[in-house]
Amino acid sequence: MYNEHKSFTFQEIKQKLINYCVYQDRCHKEVEEKMKDFLLISEAKDEILLYLIKENYLNEERFTRSYIRGKFYIKHWGRNKIKTQLKMKGVSEKLINSCMDEIYDDDYSKQIRIFAEKLIPTYKGLNDYQKKNKLIRFLVTKGYEYEIIMENIAK
Repeated sequence: MYNEHKSFTFQEIKQKLINYCVYQDRCHKEVEEKMKDFLLISEAKDEILLYLIKENYLNEERFTRSYIRGKFYIKHWGRNKIKTQLKMKGVSEKLINSCMDEIYDDDYSKQIRIFAEKLIPTYKGLNDYQKKNKLIRFLVTKGYEYEIIMENIAK
């Protein structure tokens, strides 16, 4: 078998990291993790990072906005879960908060009501109070805020 660390030239590594960023938006932390696959001195890592940023292959705000849209509109996560996951990716709280406008309040409320309409009928053998509590627990684990859940399922 081949050695895990096949040696690449600086240009080959740079191109691999460009391709990694072009495939989908990445955050700095993901790119830095990917760089660990290659044996690079810190100066080379810095040079590649700067290049990726300068050429707009790596853009933390674009990544954050794209991540928020995807996790809400595709995975239907709530704001709390999205924020937690972004923090784990090393994105600053300030940037996360400034990008949360990617989720429209109307869509957010509507998604909570959609979950309620879909799930409540599937909760068999429970009284209304138990069904409501089970729904609330589900939504909180999906990252929705308790207050906003209550505003939308009480309607």
